[in-house]
Amino acid sequence: MNNAMKNSSKKATKGLIASGAALSLSALMALGTTAHAEPTGYNQVTFNTEVKSEVANDEVRATLYKKAQATDAKTLAKTLNTAVNSAVAIAKRYPNVTVKTGQQNTYPRYDKNDKIIGWTGQANIELKSTDFAATSQLIADLQETLVMDNLSFGVSEPKKDELERQLMVQASKAFQEQAKTMTTAWDAKGYRVINVNLNTGNNYPRPMYGAMMKSESMDSSVPSQSFESGNSTITVTANGTIELVK
Repeated sequence: MNNAMKNSSKKATKGLIASGAALSLSALMALGTTAHAEPTGYNQVTFNTEVKSEVANDEVRATLYKKAQATDAKTLAKTLNTAVNSAVAIAKRYPNVTVKTGQQNTYPRYDKNDKIIGWTGQANIELKSTDFAATSQLIADLQETLVMDNLSFGVSEPKKDELERQLMVQASKAFQEQAKTMTTAWDAKGYRVINVNLNTGNNYPRPMYGAMMKSESMDSSVPSQSFESGNSTITVTANGTIELVK
């Protein structure tokens, strides 16, 4: 083999070796990255952190109903529908209050021989608003003909969503701080997150229940009620698993 061919052969061999070294390095880097990213299944710790905030309730909800009896279902339906339509018409005077028709039930009444002797029914309407004064006055107006079923207070969706977003950030940071504490406690070099779940929870006060039946002795108008809405506690929990890196 002449010198030219020998030199060419050596260059080709060196090129293959260099190429092979580059491929091996890339493969090793890829393997190293994969091995670092995937959990080993050992030295894993599961824990949770919780953050909470107490906030004033800014929303009131109320349910009122009309209950009636009649000898036939048609007459009963007319009575209930008239009462609901009248209530909705009154509620429209208060644009800051959301009103919707709720459940309506009708069932027969029987005598001792299981013969239908009449019908009983109930129709509900539901109110929701952040305007306490308007809602209180509307409830007073409606209690002229309807009966209060329940009254409760809570946090409105926009206010709750904004607070939950803030608490999610705080819960995430609290989880990371706890992970660092675990790393130090177990004398590890670091940690990797296996999974984290953020859960929200609301602790509303118990609803206020009440009923005010209209009687002939009552005044023709019902005074509005002063509301004390109280507070609710919004909670966000971060729970998950980390793997300690030794």
